[in-house]
Amino acid sequence: MKKLKYIAILLVTLIAASCEDVVDVKLDTAPPKLVIDASINWFKGTNGSVQKIKLSTTTGFYDTEIPTVSGAVVQIKNSANTIFSFVETPNTGEYICSNFTPVIGETYELTVVTNGETYTAVEKMKGVPNIDRIEQKDDAGFSGDEIEVKFYFKDNANEANNYMTTFETDIVVYPYYSVFDDEFFQGNESYGSYTHQDLAPGNEMKMALYGISKDYLNYMNILLSASQDQYGPWSTTPTNVRGNFINHTDSKNFALGYFRLSEVDKRDYTIQ
Repeated sequence: MKKLKYIAILLVTLIAASCEDVVDVKLDTAPPKLVIDASINWFKGTNGSVQKIKLSTTTGFYDTEIPTVSGAVVQIKNSANTIFSFVETPNTGEYICSNFTPVIGETYELTVVTNGETYTAVEKMKGVPNIDRIEQKDDAGFSGDEIEVKFYFKDNANEANNYMTTFETDIVVYPYYSVFDDEFFQGNESYGSYTHQDLAPGNEMKMALYGISKDYLNYMNILLSASQDQYGPWSTTPTNVRGNFINHTDSKNFALGYFRLSEVDKRDYTIQ
């Protein structure tokens, strides 16, 4: 019996020790893909002339740095064939335009030429209503002990609209995103909302309302659904989510990201 006891203790010790070992999982790394961060935001109250586009590539799972892409040709053209050139801040992968002209309803085409390949995307700039007011509720959540913040806006009854809302706080690392259309509140008042159990008086919050296209709404719905971690910490997107970029040189080597143009209304708020 003593031998069995000692064996049991030894097994438990070995199992405990093995749990402390670092597991180095060897993962296959696919060839890097171009990532184009081309979100053109026209904030209300500004002329929208300064815009930025970022170029990078995908990288390995364990890599800590995101490779940037330098030396590309980046430009946007409107329907009148006016070209807005984006010039790189040296060796950063960030391309800046200082004379962009945003027009609601205008169609724009983005062209990126890099590594001998040409990528394009076409999108319209979408307008957005004003944020009319902000309300705070102190008894939200299932147990009634959470703070909820809502901002309200009036939908345009003369057209179908799609929206994205974002909330950034000083208690959470990443912004909270939500996308929706106006099917159930056409021409009426609607809102964006955010609640969190750790919100407290004095916390700072940035909120924004974006006008977006139907295609971008569908794209974001896929991304947000894939990021819910339904299958634990090892869950991954089943496949790369395609944006609206076309590679005219090699159609199979598509770029990741989306070319979006939005009018934006934003507000800063301090929790009361």
